[in-house]
Amino acid sequence: MRENVVISSRGESLLATHTVLRNTYWLLGLTLLFSAATAGFAMVTNAKPNLILTIAGIYGLMFLTSFLRNSGWGLLAAFAFTGFMGYTLGPMLNLVLHNYANGSQILMASLGATGVIFFALSAYVLTTRKDFSFLGGFLFVGLMVAFLASIAGLFFNIPALHLAVSAAFVLLSSGMILFQTSLIINGGERNYIMATISIYVALYNLFVSLLQLFSAFGGRNN
Repeated sequence: MRENVVISSRGESLLATHTVLRNTYWLLGLTLLFSAATAGFAMVTNAKPNLILTIAGIYGLMFLTSFLRNSGWGLLAAFAFTGFMGYTLGPMLNLVLHNYANGSQILMASLGATGVIFFALSAYVLTTRKDFSFLGGFLFVGLMVAFLASIAGLFFNIPALHLAVSAAFVLLSSGMILFQTSLIINGGERNYIMATISIYVALYNLFVSLLQLFSAFGGRNN
């Protein structure tokens, strides 16, 4: 019990004294709320998915955020990027709600699992201060392979492939949370805007992947 209290106090002390970490969590919280609002707006307005627009918007805004990361405009770019990501999530959420008898339960389970995984992994890194920079190369290769497999899934309707890709992204996104948090506390990442974007993307991919996995076992409407 005493050891747990000491570990918890260490994590709180680190959060209080580490400027980049503190700013990252503040910005992450705000961008998550903003993206939730844009996702809700997309659901209410029944927005339709557009693959070309989505890809162009995501990579264009990500590049813009990276370009402006050292200025105040970088904050606006970060909100634009995360807001757009949230908006593109709206059609997927509507699809689950309207096509599954337990759609709301699937959404809540995915959201809850995402939160638990994030807080557990973050707490582990904050308390142990373990260096996970060695995961960088593995995560890069893994994400490339998973991305190519997801593209293949667009052309081949193989349920097992979709499940495998989703499971891979859950593991890789979890690894990214460990990797990025480790970079922040060990001085490898000094820009809180880019740190926020990296963790946000990991959380986004984690949530979407869990949503797809839970949907695969959900009660689809006839």
